[in-house]
Amino acid sequence: MKSQASENNQLLFREDISEYVAQLQLHMALQARNLIPPLTEVCDSRQQLLQETQAQIEKLVSRQGI
Repeated sequence: MKSQASENNQLLFREDISEYVAQLQLHMALQARNLIPPLTEVCDSRQQLLQETQAQIEKLVSRQGI
């Protein structure tokens, strides 16, 4: 039982780290291309929605196999 719970916790932790890394990679790539403003400069809900949408799409794309 304990080993199963431990394995599940490790799997969830890896998924959390993978999601964080994917979001960070997306943000760095888009910001480097000046496609999105820095995260600290979100002025309105449209910019926030754009950033969130771009992050979600890039995350999905980065997890697909080539």
